[in-house]
Amino acid sequence: MTREKTLFLAWQYEATSRLWFPVGRLDVDVGGTGFRFRYTKGARRAREARRFSELHQFPNLETDYTSDTLFPFFQNRIIAPNRPDRLNYLGVLDLGADAGPYEILSVNGGTRVTDSFEVFPMLRKGDDGTFSCRFFLRGRRHVTEQARLRIDLLGQSEELNLSLDESNPVDKPAIEIRTRDNVRIGWTPRYLVRDLAAVLSNDPHALHARVARLNPVPAPSTNRLLIELRGNWGSHTPMSDPDLIPLVP
Repeated sequence: MTREKTLFLAWQYEATSRLWFPVGRLDVDVGGTGFRFRYTKGARRAREARRFSELHQFPNLETDYTSDTLFPFFQNRIIAPNRPDRLNYLGVLDLGADAGPYEILSVNGGTRVTDSFEVFPMLRKGDDGTFSCRFFLRGRRHVTEQARLRIDLLGQSEELNLSLDESNPVDKPAIEIRTRDNVRIGWTPRYLVRDLAAVLSNDPHALHARVARLNPVPAPSTNRLLIELRGNWGSHTPMSDPDLIPLVP
């Protein structure tokens, strides 16, 4: 039996802007041979608000694109199988040698210096309300030197605290991450904020974060600290933002 998993595509308006839109949805038939891409309502809003242009490989907002192989737009965001440094790269992501496209894109975000797109996974709700995900720490360059030094001293599986950051001048609200000795080391990705804020506002202790992997230099700063997050959604339904709804059912 195959298991379908979902990734979303987000677009950031201009390199210096913090304004971003979820614009696409990629369904991956894990263990099978199917891939499906559809634009979401966020793409229409991005086009109206910031003149977002359809991607060359997906020229129509209301077309259902399917393929037996991963679309080149996403394949180009994954390290090639014949790269000599592939195993080392997968190690940075804390993935095994058999990691597939979904696993890689879920962790590395599919970012490239040549465009303003990012990929993130759909968070699902277990029968008991629980969930888990992994992501790299954001905003390391915006914290103090003390915080950067503290990151270098983090231990494997060290527990971390999450809380609402209403004072963030760039993103309001944001979810900040602190060590147990109360050093702010960064923030969660933007795509998590809406859902995590809903949980934290009801129960500040419903989320549990820990160090999944600390990559030493020369790993880039964006890939230094991998965090694992677990929690319970309670009555909240994750990923219910209208911008995530496909334009084609």
